[in-house]
Amino acid sequence: MSWKQEGKIFAWIAAFFLAAWFMPVGTSRFDNAVLEAFALLRWYAHEHVLLCLVPAFFIAGVIAVFVSQASVVKYFGANAVKWKSYLIASVSGSVLAVCSCTILPLFSSIHKRGAGLGPAIAFLYSGPAINILAIILTARILGFELGLARVIGAVVFSIVIGLLMALFFRKEEREKAAAQLSAPVIEDGRPLWQTSLHFFALVGVLVFANWGKPGDDAGLFSLIYAWKWWITAVFGLVVGYALVRVLGMKPMHVLLALVPVAVLSFVFPGQPLIPFVAATAALVLLTARMPGEPREWLYSSWGFAKQILPLLAAGVLVAGLLLGTSGGEGLIPNNWVSSLVGGNSLGANLFASVFGAFMYFATLTEVPIVQGLLASGMGKGPALALLLAGPALSLPNMLVIRSVMGTKKTVVFVSLVVVMATVTGMLYGLV
Repeated sequence: MSWKQEGKIFAWIAAFFLAAWFMPVGTSRFDNAVLEAFALLRWYAHEHVLLCLVPAFFIAGVIAVFVSQASVVKYFGANAVKWKSYLIASVSGSVLAVCSCTILPLFSSIHKRGAGLGPAIAFLYSGPAINILAIILTARILGFELGLARVIGAVVFSIVIGLLMALFFRKEEREKAAAQLSAPVIEDGRPLWQTSLHFFALVGVLVFANWGKPGDDAGLFSLIYAWKWWITAVFGLVVGYALVRVLGMKPMHVLLALVPVAVLSFVFPGQPLIPFVAATAALVLLTARMPGEPREWLYSSWGFAKQILPLLAAGVLVAGLLLGTSGGEGLIPNNWVSSLVGGNSLGANLFASVFGAFMYFATLTEVPIVQGLLASGMGKGPALALLLAGPALSLPNMLVIRSVMGTKKTVVFVSLVVVMATVTGMLYGLV
């Protein structure tokens, strides 16, 4: 018997018992916080699991199965040309325009395929932080200066934080580089255009299915929003073509799978989620029944789902319990937050960064939240700090990152985001 191990087990049991014993059930704040936690979880399930995470899992599966390790190492590996790898990482992340949780399967996939820590971290930060639509919305609602500061800060952050992470863990990166040099080079088994077609068709589904409503009813973004589901359907057809052309499925099988999707689209014209779910189910059935790469793609996507979904659910519950939702309070009162982010002091900027890092922000929701805080007296510096730390991080996001790259690297990454957001917010407030 290991007394140390048994002591840890006893400590966990004792902690759980004491938490249950002193749980303030019956008090209005605690009971409301519990309701807010489940309300946030329900909202997350409605708004993000099917439209955001499911396509992201399939995209991550494409990277894991169809993109050769040699390709990932060539552009993102420890021996890649630094300026190219960081530029590609930051740009490719910004194209996706996803939230801090949707980027996780893609980050996990390229990390496992051999991407260097620095470029992988740049990709992880840039996806949710450099969201073109969110930046435009920031400039339009919160002012041009804040929008410009956000885009400059986010681009610089993605590169600087990636470089610093590579520097801090350079010993491991050198070992990875040596291993990649000695590993045999296995090239892609099919032309690059086929893998690209498959990959970008799924990216198109992800981006346009989640296209947010812009601030006004005019302009290109509003036009795209009005036609988003038709555009998504076109990319869905391209995915069907890729199943035939890239994966070798029989055209008749794919067409038969598309029939119920088309019927449901006309039967429920105002509920696009129904044909979307049907299309996802059809894709699962088609890949499950065909051995080889299609089934391997499905299993890989399912592997990412098993790893990530439980941690996200736990993180969303805890975040809702502590911080509540946009419509209600958690255990931490909203007036505390408003009072702590006024002015441009170090404490205000630090609190805004930490608050933003732990709270979950869906894509575009950070803008109205900051707008409300500014109306309550929030300083411009803390507002920028929250915009730089909030979309890129969240408590659910941290739990998954830890499972991918360990506690130490996760703590360093989160600390870098918080410190840089705090300093940048202070500087912006002074200017």
